[in-house]
Amino acid sequence: MQSCAFCKRQRGKEALSKGESSSTAPQGTGVAIARVLSGGKTRCVASHPDTRMLFLNAHIPLYLYPFLNTTSKSRPFEYLRLTSLGVIGALVKVDDTEVISFLLSTEIIPCACAQWRWEVNCQDINGGANPKFQFKVATFIVQKILLDDVGLEYICTTAERFFAVGRVLGNMVAALAEQPSSRLLKHIIRCYLRLSDNPRACDALRSCLPDMLRDATFSSCLREDPTTRRWLQQLVHNVQGPRVAMQAGAGFDHMMVN
Repeated sequence: MQSCAFCKRQRGKEALSKGESSSTAPQGTGVAIARVLSGGKTRCVASHPDTRMLFLNAHIPLYLYPFLNTTSKSRPFEYLRLTSLGVIGALVKVDDTEVISFLLSTEIIPCACAQWRWEVNCQDINGGANPKFQFKVATFIVQKILLDDVGLEYICTTAERFFAVGRVLGNMVAALAEQPSSRLLKHIIRCYLRLSDNPRACDALRSCLPDMLRDATFSSCLREDPTTRRWLQQLVHNVQGPRVAMQAGAGFDHMMVN
């Protein structure tokens, strides 16, 4: 089992390393691939219970990672990133721990973080060449991973993983303060709330949870969404409310030092 997991990680890294060559491929290639992925059949195969594990055992997601890792701003590659995200989103939507374990073993978190960083750097999350839907799908994927116990444990096991996710979430909150999107904000708050279920992560959030989620910055954005307002209230309570002080050396600060 260990060797199998190692092989999957290696294939994931090799796939990511090919992202640069994919970004320089002819645009016609990107269009053709995007058409195949956007037809809906690939997403159906990824999500259907009779074909899902066959899809994973064939390591098809690894062939999508280079597309997620492209940096071209041309519309064909924008569409290619979006359709690839849609296939991964179809996989995680079914709430299957085996799916989450597979994606984690193939380095999906760094790939998702890279996608977030690239989108934020484009400085436009509500339209133009970088539709906010890409943001939503990428955040939804990480949210579904966090909602699984295996995914939460994976991200909170090391300070490096936690802060990598925390940094991009914080950057997106800052971007949303300039260009609000209630649906995207809902996914982000749910990610933070789930992180607060982990004692070490909750302790770290006391200092790194964005102030804009603690004050009234998004009050108007959430006026018509009582569910997300309740999540945000619970998040702030978890982070700022009374908690038993953690023993020395049990938090992320200690892990970073060592």
